[in-house]
Formats: sequence, C-alpha cells, structure tokens
Amino acid sequence: MTRAPRSDASQTAVAFLNLKGGVGKTTLAVNFAAFCGSRGIRTLLVDLDPQANATLWCLSLEQLQQHAKECGTVADLLGQRRHTSAEGSAKTAQDVLRESVFPGVDLIPSHLGLYTADAELAGEAGREYLLTRALEPIRADYQMVVCDCPPSLNVATHNAIAIGTHFVTPVSLDFLSVFGVGLLYPKITGICEALGTTLENAGIVIGKAGRTSTHRDDARWALQERFKTLVLPHEITDRSIVSEAAEKHLPVFDMANAKATEEFTAVCSELLTRVGVTG
Repeated sequence: MTRAPRSDASQTAVAFLNLKGGVGKTTLAVNFAAFCGSRGIRTLLVDLDPQANATLWCLSLEQLQQHAKECGTVADLLGQRRHTSAEGSAKTAQDVLRESVFPGVDLIPSHLGLYTADAELAGEAGREYLLTRALEPIRADYQMVVCDCPPSLNVATHNAIAIGTHFVTPVSLDFLSVFGVGLLYPKITGICEALGTTLENAGIVIGKAGRTSTHRDDARWALQERFKTLVLPHEITDRSIVSEAAEKHLPVFDMANAKATEEFTAVCSELLTRVGVTG
C-alpha cells in the first residue's frame, strides 16, 4: 500500500477522540485550540462532528447558518455538497474558513450533513484523505490543527486520523467511558495500519471531574493502573462556567474564573509539551 504524504514535521495535528459522547471532548478541543492561539501558535480548529458543538461554541446558530449557506462547511471539503451550487463547483478550504473565531484561531465549521457522510462517500476513492487534500493549500498557514471528532469511527474520524500527528482521549470518570478507552486504542492502531500512517498517543485527559466518590476513585485508579503515564496528572472539573463560556462563544480563559483557568492552563500546557510544540 502506498503511504499517504505527511505535512511538514513542524506542523502538528491533534485529533480529540473517544467512542463515547459526553466526556468533555469538545470542551477540551475548543479550549486547547484557544490556548494555542493565545500562545502565538497559529491554529486551525476543524469540527468533524455533525452535532457541530465545537462550531456552535465559536459561532451563534445564525452565524453558522449564514456561513454554511454563503461559504460552505467541512461537508463541502469532504465532497458531500459539491454539486449543490448552480455551477456545480466545489468549495475550497479558503472558501469555508471562518477566520479569527478566537485570537489566533480559525475555524472550519461542521454541518449536519456529516451524519450521512459514510453512505454518500462509500464509493469515493481515497475518501480517508479528502480532508488532507482539501487543507493542503492552507496547511502551511498553521502550526497547529485541532480536530474535534465525532464519537464514532466513521469516515470523518478516519480523515482526522489520516491528517493527524497525535491524538488525545478525553474521558469522564464513569465505567463506560473508562472501558471504552481500551476498545478505542486497538481500533486506532488498526486504522493507522490500513492507512499506512502513524498517530502518536498524547495522553488521556480526565474531564468532568466532580465530587469525590468511591466509584470515581475506582475509575481513576483503573485508568492510571492500566495506562500509567498516558493519564495526564491534571484534571478538568465539571463547572457551570464551562457551559456559560460555550453560551457566550468564548474560551474558558476569558470567563474570569481563576480555578477553571488554572485547570485548563495546566492541561493544555501539558498537552503542548507532549505533542512537542512550544508557544
């Protein structure tokens, strides 16, 4: 099998992956992107989840609807909507880009159409590399690409793996979330082998942490016992300020909450170290 070309080694792409929803994946992806941008690391946030939660953290629903109509979304880059215009022309990454959603951060918005991407792209040759090819003209503009993936191993996730250099697994301290990590890792390995690429594991981030309980302590112990140093030493607490930040379309860092800022800074700094980027 021919190995797909990689972007320049100085360009890092991090996929935020978990097969289970509700673990804080989008929260971490969006705020990691914002953290990178605030550190002078030119960052592209790519929302690959059809729920578009990362997009709606950055934009209002009205802004998203207008942008999708006038400029397009990631669905265009994956070839789903290329024949909807009168002239039948395909949108480019530059067309669908939403610039400066946060300082230093641009956004490729998501679209509900991604729910049917697997069926629509079933016969597309090299469908796992559609995003890689689409971003090629603008890839050199960014030092960091952050992909918020859906909670499934669909074609959108395969595209994130194909373009990625690293992946992060956000988890919550519940049985199903912890159990799912063990199922996810062999799947990622298998996909990488099939694509002829590699993806470095940047670690596991415990999110939505809350009150101390035997159940949570047991889940934390199980993660640390099995995955050792892959588990980051810092956790993110489940706070209402995070939901407020999403509603206001702001990073958590802009919410004047010292404890939340401290936690997210610690996690994001550790992730930057693990993916080998300084800012």
